[in-house]
Parts: sequence; C-alpha cells; structure tokens
Amino acid sequence: MNHQIYKPHQDLSSFVECYWTLESPKGKTPGKNTIVPDGSMKMIFHYGDLYKQYLEDGSCVALPKCFVIGQLTRPLEVEPTGETGTFFVRFHSYGFLPFTTIPIKEMENTAVSLEQLFGEDGKEIGQQILNADSTSERIKLIEAFLLGRLTDTATIDHIVKSTVETILAASGQFSVEELSKQTNTNRRQLVRKFSSAIGLSPKQLSKTIRLQASLKVLLNEEPASLIALAYQSEYYDQAHFIKDFKEFTGLTPKEFYGDHLKMSLIFDRKD
Repeated sequence: MNHQIYKPHQDLSSFVECYWTLESPKGKTPGKNTIVPDGSMKMIFHYGDLYKQYLEDGSCVALPKCFVIGQLTRPLEVEPTGETGTFFVRFHSYGFLPFTTIPIKEMENTAVSLEQLFGEDGKEIGQQILNADSTSERIKLIEAFLLGRLTDTATIDHIVKSTVETILAASGQFSVEELSKQTNTNRRQLVRKFSSAIGLSPKQLSKTIRLQASLKVLLNEEPASLIALAYQSEYYDQAHFIKDFKEFTGLTPKEFYGDHLKMSLIFDRKD
C-alpha cells in the first residue's frame, strides 16, 4: 500500500494540517481496517473503488465517494471493495469549523456527504476531484474550493487553538483542571468552546491524543511490556490504560498489536 503526504498552501495552514493519498491495487489491500480516533476531521475522496463501513450490529454500508468524517469517539471499521485510491484532507482539530454548514457536534462518528454539506457546490467539487488526473490537480481544486469558502478566519477561537496546542505538546497528559488554569478560562466555558469548535470535550481530546501517542510508541519503539507502556504514557495503572485502549480501538492492547496497528496508523498518519 502506497501513501504520500503533502503540505497545504500557507493561506490554509491554520486550518488544514496536510493532504495525503492512499493507493493499492485490487487484491493487495488488507481486509478490514480499524480507524482509531485521532482528534481530527477529514474530507475524503474515493477516486478508486468504494469502501464499506461496518456498523455496531455487524451489518455494513457503502461509504459515499466524497464525504467528511466527523470526530470519532469510537473505532471505525472499514473495508475496501476493490482497488484503493483515496485523497484525504486532514484538518487541524479546530480547523473544519470555518467551512461547515452543520454543527460540528452533530457530525460525530458520521460520514456526511459533500452534497449534504455544501449542496451543488459540494457535488461539483467532488466530481472534479474524482475525475482529476493527479494529486497536484486534486490539491489545487480543493484549495480553491476551501479558500473560496473561507470568509471569516476569526472563527478559530484563540483559547481553543492554544489549548489544543498544549494538549498536543503534552501528549494529552494534562487534566481539564490544569488546562483551565493555563488558559485562565472557566472549565464549563472551555468545554462549551471545545464542543462548538471541535466536537469533543477537552477530556475527550486529551484521551484521544494520549492513546495515539501510545500507539506510535507501540509501532516505533517496541516497549519492553504493555505495563511499561502504560506507565510511560502516564496512565494511572494498567487497567486504566486497557480501558481507554479498548474504548478507542475496540480491542485490548495485545489483540491490537501487529498488522492491525500498522494499518491503523497508515490511515491516521500525519507526519
């Protein structure tokens, strides 16, 4: 499976973290893939064959060709139906707010088609990107679309932005009380701001970022034991680590380790 990552234009860099492509010929893509929550929303274009999503009851539905996936609070299981060709726009945690026509919180764990979000404009940009001949053309198209909709850069709340940066820098290891003190913001006010701008509470985002940091350690450093990883990630104890791990991946750390982990990080990779 081949994936490439691209930086956004500087005028969009406050909102878009990166673009990336994922390609694989038919028969070369693994089966079910678990997409783990990572605190960001993504605009996704399947210019290859469709993907299907498995629901909690075990049934499955076809994902749209072009859609935005809201903030995930639980694992998302998907599977390719053939050849993979996908173009992603990954937004900063707070970055999709200036572009949405639907409250962020209402999109949680949901794939919302571009047509539903943007009407005929969404349908048109989707078709243009699906029909494009190259990644560079897709990037030009989506950047023109996003810049054309960027009418108010003030929609990014500076308190939300600075708090997210603190959470990321600390790998999610600050409590909400600590974050509230650092920003000199009332806890309830901070939670309201996050819910509106990100679709997650500060606690949810911190848990997500901490778990993502643990997954990257599993992939890159091969810790001596899962107990060691739990304490390295500053969880209270191993039970707390396993509880959060299962909440976001649907599996225990031992069950998740291996190819499952690698595929998860390919789909959420940002660096």
